[in-house]
Amino acid sequence: MPRHILIIEAHPDGHDRHLCGALADAYAKGAANAGFTLRRLDVAKLDFPLLRSREEFENGMVPEELTAAAEVVQWAEHIVIVFPLWHGTMPALLKAFLEQVFRPGVAFQYRNRGFAKMLLTGCSARLIVTMGMPTPVYRFWFGGHGVKGLRRSILNFAAIRPVRQTFFGMVEKVDEAGRQHWLTKVEALGRRGV
Repeated sequence: MPRHILIIEAHPDGHDRHLCGALADAYAKGAANAGFTLRRLDVAKLDFPLLRSREEFENGMVPEELTAAAEVVQWAEHIVIVFPLWHGTMPALLKAFLEQVFRPGVAFQYRNRGFAKMLLTGCSARLIVTMGMPTPVYRFWFGGHGVKGLRRSILNFAAIRPVRQTFFGMVEKVDEAGRQHWLTKVEALGRRGV
């Protein structure tokens, strides 16, 4: 049975010539060839307001500009988020997008007592992260804290599990053969839908 896959390309620079865009394309190619049903969001091409208060987050509506994005998040059975590491975590534009879309009524629901009800049960995710530093330095020296925060505090909070990670480090130094190896690896992930 075809699986619903959402690819969120989250490089803040809206140009299509960066590695994140190529990785998202590679995943989409593999998934499409395997027969999965795909949707794609390019966060840099969306225009939406920032959240500025707890009241707005808890009781406000998803902005009209992101209503379709919220619907496709609820439709997805697997979400792939591709982004560059900036200051050890996701870029601010991705964080702002997630704050607007992963809110009460979409990703979870507050209850009168106890923990919130998670609304995205049955969905899994893959984080594909590019960075300038060596991957082991990010994982072991910095503890992967920025990606852990995204996984635990946003995705797992909405019941998205498992959340797998693929890191590509030293991106400015990679040659064309290395880049092609990465694209082939991501295309294979897309074919498997993981």
